[in-house]
Amino acid sequence: MEYRELDGLVLKCVGGFYTVETPQGLYTVTARGRFRKEGVSPYAGDRVRISVTEADRTGALVAIGPRKNGLVRPPLANLDRLFVVCAARDPVPVPLLIDKAVAAAELSGIEPVVVFTKADLSGRSVGPLLEGYRLAGLACCLTSSVTGEGVEEIRGLLRGRVSAFMGNSGVGKSTLLNALFPELGLKTGEVSQKLGRGRHTTREVELYKLAGGGYVADTPGFSTFDLARYRLTDKEQLIHGFREMAPLGGDCQFSSCSHTCEKGCAVLQAVRQGQVARSRHESYVQMYQEIKDVKQWQQKKGNV
Repeated sequence: MEYRELDGLVLKCVGGFYTVETPQGLYTVTARGRFRKEGVSPYAGDRVRISVTEADRTGALVAIGPRKNGLVRPPLANLDRLFVVCAARDPVPVPLLIDKAVAAAELSGIEPVVVFTKADLSGRSVGPLLEGYRLAGLACCLTSSVTGEGVEEIRGLLRGRVSAFMGNSGVGKSTLLNALFPELGLKTGEVSQKLGRGRHTTREVELYKLAGGGYVADTPGFSTFDLARYRLTDKEQLIHGFREMAPLGGDCQFSSCSHTCEKGCAVLQAVRQGQVARSRHESYVQMYQEIKDVKQWQQKKGNV
């Protein structure tokens, strides 16, 4: 049987099988055993080399190219943008969850975009949150899959990029993607009225090729956000996950300032003066308190 090597892009990873897009079409391959021994897992978004046979379009993944960035949960590599999706209502937005996802993107070198869905239900109620993110210099959109509000803006931000939609369950990630690209036909679910949160409809991560150029991934929803899984375990680096606060750190009275409660803190002064949204700083403080006692070995474990 004759094999040949091809370069390609991993679109989907399911049960040890990888769907790889190449100039010669799609191939389904498995990873060589050495990746497991080396503790390396191929992610959707990885640029790879595969050894395949044309007979059944299968083969083996033999090399993974350098990653410019990566997320452990969801397992994605080489992203340009991470769309952090939350709902204006049903379920109500939780600023801490949004800010954890934004910080994970910032610290991974991925451009975050904050998206509020379901604007037709109660879009104006999230005005203060929107303004807080815009004040931080973050791209922020208000959308409705029912009225079409904001859909073209999102489509423009996706064009020509490798992106992912991420957010807690029930916020309408798949519904928004279907409004953007009806040909995807993604499964959608309803919010449980009893639990106040959505049901998971996306089970795995898959990159979808967009007709206008670029790729986008829908990702499984979540109801909690484990900081260790997103490499948010270093209290000294946390401030760099908040782009509007990071430049202020050098102006604090004390070099050991945690930017949570200290006298002479430039970040706290900026909050009082309305230069930093209070909700953003509250998220920072909650995250700092959550990770301040994480030991060094736990930090390393979270960064695997």
